[in-house]
Formats: sequence, structure tokens, C-alpha cells
Amino acid sequence: MGKTMFTIKGNICGDRVRLGRAMHKPPLTQQGLANKIQFLGLDITKTIISRIEKGERHVIDAELKIIAQALGVSMDWLVEEKD
Repeated sequence: MGKTMFTIKGNICGDRVRLGRAMHKPPLTQQGLANKIQFLGLDITKTIISRIEKGERHVIDAELKIIAQALGVSMDWLVEEKD
């Protein structure tokens, strides 16, 4: 029996990360979000935030947790499908 391989392009949280930044007053820049995440102990740069938002980089669960904390939202909210 052979292995079944599939490829998932992008991620399911990029749009919500962008929206979460925009919901802040004043809105958070990608650099501002990267700074908050770095303060929480995760080495993420503005470039990585940009790639996440564009769906060019996957996000692992530990990163998702810290991104949610930095944005002040739940992990569930970050991965919800749009209405």
C-alpha cells in the first residue's frame, strides 16, 4: 500500500491575521505585530508576517497561539472560515 501525499498551499489564518491587525486602534503594522510577537518570545519578522498574510508560509500551532495572543484574539477566531 503506497503513501497518499497531498499538498496544501497557503494557510487558513492569513486573512484573519491581516484583519486582526486592522482591528487594533490604531491599526498594527506588520512590524508592530512582529515586535509584539518577538516580545512574547517567538522570532518572527515583518517579512514572515507578510508571507503568512499572503498565504506563502504555513503557521504551526505554537506560532498560531502566540500570534493570537499578540493580536488579542482566540486561536479559533484566527482559523474561522469567512461568512
